[in-house]
Amino acid sequence: MEKTVYRDYIKILNEELLPAMGCTEPISVAYAAALAREALGNVPERVEISVSGNILKNVKSVIVPNTGGLKGVTAAVAAGIIAGKADKKLQVLADITDTDRQKISEYLSSAKFKVNHAQSGCVFDIGVRVFKGYDEAFVRIEGHHTNVVTVEKNGKKLMDGKTVSEYESVLTDRSVLSVSGIVEFADTVKVDDIKENIERQIAYNTAISDEGLTNDYGARVGKILLKAYGEDVHNKARAAAAAGSDARMNGCNLPVVIVSGSGNQGITACVPVVVYAQKINASHEKLLRAVALADLITIHLKTGIGRLSAYCGAVSAGAGAGAGICYLLGGGYDEIAHTIVNALAIDSGLICDGAKSSCAAKIATAVDAGITGMEMYRNGSQFYGGDGILESGVEKTIDNVGDLARIGMKETDEEIIRLMIKNM
Repeated sequence: MEKTVYRDYIKILNEELLPAMGCTEPISVAYAAALAREALGNVPERVEISVSGNILKNVKSVIVPNTGGLKGVTAAVAAGIIAGKADKKLQVLADITDTDRQKISEYLSSAKFKVNHAQSGCVFDIGVRVFKGYDEAFVRIEGHHTNVVTVEKNGKKLMDGKTVSEYESVLTDRSVLSVSGIVEFADTVKVDDIKENIERQIAYNTAISDEGLTNDYGARVGKILLKAYGEDVHNKARAAAAAGSDARMNGCNLPVVIVSGSGNQGITACVPVVVYAQKINASHEKLLRAVALADLITIHLKTGIGRLSAYCGAVSAGAGAGAGICYLLGGGYDEIAHTIVNALAIDSGLICDGAKSSCAAKIATAVDAGITGMEMYRNGSQFYGGDGILESGVEKTIDNVGDLARIGMKETDEEIIRLMIKNM
């Protein structure tokens, strides 16, 4: 592999594999609120929040971590204002105490909140304006979870951040990714170059999976799958991934490592690969290479789709997991490419209607599709170019899926948002 391409793949993993606590959209809202409180220099008595539809969709029904079960935009804002530590970014709510939780509850009752649906056209848009006496402050995050566009106090800019295009211009160009390149990278990467990030991902994401399998969170999808279908490795892989989401969507305060901006995607790409590695007694090095491959396949699939859309991100991560498992079992480029195409043929079109308990069931479905796609090719069967949206060649199929999700499902996204917020 060319040295420049190799370095880009390492940079992409470093940019994507970030620790976060809780669903990343409410955490981003809390981060903005914590920054706004800092800029104001006081606890505000009135707060105006403006968020895009996709933010509303992903905050409305999910529990904000460390808040004692609170849900929604105002809960995320209140937690960020009262107890958030902005310097921790996506772990802004990690240090909330029992005393803080009481203060958050009291603040929700005493302060005035107004939530508006932003119409900026940006799918990821958060604005928090806070007031105290004659003073006011404003923070806006746009495009990415920690991309602070502006911080103002009394109309004076305290910080003028990067626009979305400027922010993305400093990220490594994702067009360097290809399935063949990812397989070559997994085969040849110096393990020390990925070890710290991948080991942290495995440790964090298996810990929250274990928590979801041990205790009752949300709809208990992971636990129910194990009870109903047993310890077969295929079922255990999907149950373990689902259990991580069970816990994460329902208030567990354990951190996860995200992929493409999503903790659910970080769990889905990683945990099934770990389950299979344990079953076949794979070496630690092989596991690290397989998880890195699963992560990069997920990122590659998500690049053409975008961070937020009507297309469920678990589909991409489930295909990534299937590819990682295929690699663990000795699969090379051909086997991995067909695994991905088969998986995308099975469950592309699964909708994202916000972060909530049912995400765990969608993750189980996506992991099942990834593993089924792998087993099909191992048993001499596959879907072919010309079947539906599939084209001959994995990259063309990936491009088609990106177009479907980003362009074709735009109106679907708008209708999902309308249905979700009409009674708010």
